Amino acid sequence: MTEMDNLIIQLQTQNQLLQNIMIQKQTLALQSNEIENALEEVEKSKGDLFRVVGPVIVKMKKDEIKKDLLETKEKIDINIKKFEKQEKTLTEQIKKNKEKIQGMVN
Repeated sequence: MTEMDNLIIQLQTQNQLLQNIMIQKQTLALQSNEIENALEEVEKSKGDLFRVVGPVIVKMKKDEIKKDLLETKEKIDINIKKFEKQEKTLTEQIKKNKEKIQGMVN
């Protein structure tokens, strides 16, 4: 295999990885939005609140549910930032490999 063949294979792999990262980031963003909506509903609520825990529905205090949702959202947001960094790094690597391939073709 030539150096160009190796670069093309590497570029294809990087593009697939980038696509997977973008899908995971999008999934986390949707989860984050769902949690924001849930937090809004929790704030609006006046009476008892219930949470589904496995196959059981459990009565919980408003503050406990809010705390759990905020902690989960924080973890998701950290993961989104991690994926954004990976996306940026991978995009730069892809750009460099494309430039190398272009240089070999010309």
